Amino acid sequence: MFTLDFSLALGLYCLLFTVVSLVFWLWNKAPKKRVLSLEEKYIWFCSVCTYTYVNTKEEFISICPRCGNYNKK
Repeated sequence: MFTLDFSLALGLYCLLFTVVSLVFWLWNKAPKKRVLSLEEKYIWFCSVCTYTYVNTKEEFISICPRCGNYNKK
């Protein structure tokens, strides 16, 4: 049988804890596949400057960010 003093046991415990924490952190940090979709109701088309833009706040009337014209669905 072999002997294990307290400082070596503590060092091994700290090393094991660090490695497990690092692996867990890297596993959670891995990029996840995200599906981005945009509904048609958020896509607006300006009738004056023909600019297509996205506005998720307004439902009926929106202001074009390029020319400032009011557009409605």
